[in-house]
Amino acid sequence: MFYFYILQCADNKRYYGYTSNLKQRLSEHQEGKNRATRSRRPLKLVYYEECDTKTAAIKRERQFKQGRTRKSTIDKLIDEFPAGHLSEFQ
Repeated sequence: MFYFYILQCADNKRYYGYTSNLKQRLSEHQEGKNRATRSRRPLKLVYYEECDTKTAAIKRERQFKQGRTRKSTIDKLIDEFPAGHLSEFQ
């Protein structure tokens, strides 16, 4: 199982990523072990998707990073994501 995820950063920008271990990866982000988010802490997990393969997770991440997904669509995904699902990784 792989995950595509979105973090809301302290600078009001979003970080998009993928991983096979979401809980561990979030911990690494929060501890400053990721150069891209180190100076943008605190971070908040706002959305994630489970993907069957690494390839699917990478493809989903690229869709968001390359601007193929409209901001309004991303906002709607985040707004409608059940908060209870996020708590297991926080």
